[in-house]
Amino acid sequence: MEQGLHSAKLAVILHADVAGSTMLVQSDESLAHDRITAAFTRFSKIIQAYHGKVHEIRGDALIAEFARASDAVCAVLEFQRQHGDYLEQLDDSIKPVIRAGVSLGEVVLADHTVTGVGVVLAQRVEQLANPGGLCITPAIREALPKRLPFELEDLGDRQIKGFEETVRVYRVTLQSGASVPAPPQNQLRGFNVRKQRFVAILLVMVALIVIAIVWIRPVSQLRDPPHLEIAAQALPDKPSIAVLPFINMSGDPQQDYFADGITEDLTTDLSRISGLFVVARNSSFAYRGRSVDVRVVSRELGVRYILEGSVRRVNNQIRINAQLVDGETGGHIWAERFDGTMADVFALQDHVNRKIVAALKISLTAADERSLDKVETTNAEAYDLLLRGLEQYQNFSRESMILSRDWFEQAAALDPDYARAYANIALTHSTEVNFYWTADREESIRLGLESADKALALDDSIPQIYLTRSTLYLSQRQHQAAIESALRMVETHPDYADGHATLAFILSYSAQPQKALQALARANQINPQSTGIYLGVEGRILFLLGRYEDALLVLEESVERNPAFDRTRLNLAATYAQLGRIDDAAWAVEEALAISPGITLEKERREALYMKASDLDHYINALRKAGVAE
Repeated sequence: MEQGLHSAKLAVILHADVAGSTMLVQSDESLAHDRITAAFTRFSKIIQAYHGKVHEIRGDALIAEFARASDAVCAVLEFQRQHGDYLEQLDDSIKPVIRAGVSLGEVVLADHTVTGVGVVLAQRVEQLANPGGLCITPAIREALPKRLPFELEDLGDRQIKGFEETVRVYRVTLQSGASVPAPPQNQLRGFNVRKQRFVAILLVMVALIVIAIVWIRPVSQLRDPPHLEIAAQALPDKPSIAVLPFINMSGDPQQDYFADGITEDLTTDLSRISGLFVVARNSSFAYRGRSVDVRVVSRELGVRYILEGSVRRVNNQIRINAQLVDGETGGHIWAERFDGTMADVFALQDHVNRKIVAALKISLTAADERSLDKVETTNAEAYDLLLRGLEQYQNFSRESMILSRDWFEQAAALDPDYARAYANIALTHSTEVNFYWTADREESIRLGLESADKALALDDSIPQIYLTRSTLYLSQRQHQAAIESALRMVETHPDYADGHATLAFILSYSAQPQKALQALARANQINPQSTGIYLGVEGRILFLLGRYEDALLVLEESVERNPAFDRTRLNLAATYAQLGRIDDAAWAVEEALAISPGITLEKERREALYMKASDLDHYINALRKAGVAE
């Protein structure tokens, strides 16, 4: 969201705080602060996994927003389950117990803060929850699908401070013996938007009665389509593997970034081996924090083998426990412990990689050997800083780009020959350009290309270098240079899912939509838990091809997964317009304007990156039908 933008909307709001935080702080201020911070860090990651957005953490309180009531409730219950297990392991009395409230109401987003009736109501309802418990309002209760394994206890009408009318409150717990539903990955495409709006209007009516709001605008995000089972994937014609997120066993939740970094590096290293197919990080991380059956994961991801394990880091000492599992039988092929220090971290990863190669009887080429032997830095502290930066980058927001770049720059300062640090610095600049998160677009392009050049001079095998170059060349409308860099990227790293998706993105603007769809199909094969960004690219390609019904299915799902992306909403508006659904098109335009108020046809014509004039005219004319101002 642009800084300073005030946007009112209806939203599902989660408010959580620490019950009895004052007593904890009085007992041991430093330890209480650390444990509360660690708890909210873990909670934030679970919220993100359930497609929520954390807006603020205020001392001992947290505020988050969701598009769906079920996601908010699931996120709370899953966190409380995991947090309860964590608290049981503590042998002292400094145990931050977190309670939560979830409501539906109008909120105002301004300068990266969230306020409004919805926030106040969630906070008041949360204060009625037991320590470690969850309470919700009637609007949330009505939005929860009956199939979900929740027990709802009616606490009756309560007089709530700041509200003239009483509010009925419900306590939510998990049914005995049930598991919290996993975060939705592939939601049903093509849910009828008019039905969505009808459901949303009903929910608004409930909210009106409960909180006496005069007017609330309905939103299409309030929907809960049936769970769509992930179809079993066909096994590739070579050994295939997924690296599940390694568990942080350090006893310090703030070390999660290190376990995630080890997981990501193992995934990257294995994916460089020509005789092995490796599923992308995004798909594997969909299983983070879940107790899974590897045979189910194997079928869902379309791989034969699963690597799982844990990382324990205490001071300078590292222990990696890893096991390779046959996804068809669930049996262990091997399990081993690898011990060392931070100075040995790359050697430890190499031991794991070579153990896998030996077990799967993979013949390494000379290029494979060079890739496995490569040491990217000898400075363990620089590597640690880079992993911290990667954790921030994954949050994928305007603020996280700035924070992650700071970590990467610190890593480069410690090791001026650290090519991967420069490559990721470049990546943050290109991301800011692509998502219009920079106040000085030309300067960001210059800095991105400059950092990419530094990385390239040190190591020409890092795919992020070419990703940055291709997208920044496209932003300068150098279409052929962008294509060449994108092709070099997938040549350098054939199993880099985001590389193939970026190639599709470049080709779609370069008048090659059919080739773009082929590239995107390859990205989805490597990353079967497809992202909302991939869907946005696919929907725009289908729009360009005139396949409006197909485009609509994809763009609706993309908007649901990434409601803050104004470009996707505009493409959805253009698609509705071409289908003659002008009311829906106008609604999509209104939602895009709520994110970026300055949208006009003149601005879109100036900023759109289409090489072919007819593609640009196709898009602009559709937006004109949708009601975008000149």
